[in-house]
This record gives sequence, C-alpha cells and structure tokens, in this order.
Amino acid sequence: MEKRFSEMSEQELRSEIALLSEKARRAEQMGMVNEFSVHERRIALAKSYLLDPEDFTSGEQYEIDGDPGSTFTIDYMNGTFAWGYRKGNSEIEAFPISMLIKKEQL
Repeated sequence: MEKRFSEMSEQELRSEIALLSEKARRAEQMGMVNEFSVHERRIALAKSYLLDPEDFTSGEQYEIDGDPGSTFTIDYMNGTFAWGYRKGNSEIEAFPISMLIKKEQL
C-alpha cells in the first residue's frame, strides 16, 4: 500500500516528485493528456508538503502557477490547501499551496 504524502519524509517526497515528473514527461511525449494532468496535479500536491502552510496568510493575494495574471485571495487554510476566490469570481476554490505565488506589492 502506498504511503500518503503527509506520511512521507522530505527525502521520500522529493523521490516521489522525481518519479511523478518522469511519468508526466513520458505521458506528455505519448500524447496522453489526461494522464499527464493527473501526474502534474499529484506533483503539485507533493510539493505542497515541502512548504509551510503558516507562510500563507488569509486575505493575502497570490498568483496561480500556470495561470499568469490570475489573482487568488486566500479566505482560509485547510492543511496544505488554500481556499479562496479568484478575482472576478464568486465561487470558492481550493489550490495546493505549491501552486500559489506571492504577489509583489507595488
């Protein structure tokens, strides 16, 4: 039985990320778009366990990795997921914290 990301050590997470990256690369080369997307999402989840959720603050704005120009404001945190709203959207969404990039204040 596979371990959950939350049960893995930092080294195990890094190894799993490398393995998933290789699987994603192969799936992309073979044109398997759905499989590629699954691996990319799992990589984002695993990377989230290498970050400290305390570094992400409610009310702060972040950019979404892979969606340039999109602004996401955290409403609340639940483990390694940030729940909140994209600018101009009233539906709440959740993102793994590894997908959030701190917006630079101008």
